[in-house]
Amino acid sequence: MRRLKKFILFSVIGLVLIIFTILGLEAIFKRQTNDLIYRDISAVPNAKTVIVLGASVHADGKLSPILKDRVDTAIKLFRNDKVDNFLVTGDHRTEDYNEVAAMVGYLEENGIGKDLIISDHAGLDTYDSMYRAGNVFGIENAIVVTQEFHLPRALFIASNLGFNYIGFTADQRAYQTEYRLKQREKLANFKALWEVLLRKEPETMEQRLSINNQ
Repeated sequence: MRRLKKFILFSVIGLVLIIFTILGLEAIFKRQTNDLIYRDISAVPNAKTVIVLGASVHADGKLSPILKDRVDTAIKLFRNDKVDNFLVTGDHRTEDYNEVAAMVGYLEENGIGKDLIISDHAGLDTYDSMYRAGNVFGIENAIVVTQEFHLPRALFIASNLGFNYIGFTADQRAYQTEYRLKQREKLANFKALWEVLLRKEPETMEQRLSINNQ
């Protein structure tokens, strides 16, 4: 019985420590990036490029609500003369799944010229997208567009890689998967911290299908 009580006690203590560690890391990310996040388009400083981080695309090639809001927000920044061009970065690891082509197509449908779009087909995750934006595509200053729950991690990575990026929130509605994504984000923070500490290089450092290509 004593062993069982000790096991339960240590299990509870371990669980509490894990929870505090998760919440603590999330708080650190938010504190370090809070001044870099903008929600009012009139207040956001101008930048050369808006970086649109990829998200899921439906089987028919249409953007998911989360991704559509990101691209629409980037277009809004462009039309308000806050940026000059676009870097769209996402997952294209297989021939039948291409987040980047879907984003490029949507931008062109909304009147954005192909010459204003830089495509990164090797942005397999947030770290790779941020790393490649600065080290492969040479983006020196940019506005990163994604949902508010995602921005602290993206900007923490960018800042610790030495990039002068700020963020603008793309939240335009409530999302069905938002709760699940927020919980996933808490765990993804550990991966981001580990990658930043190691200065891990992405799987590819090529400008694969970059400017003017889908």
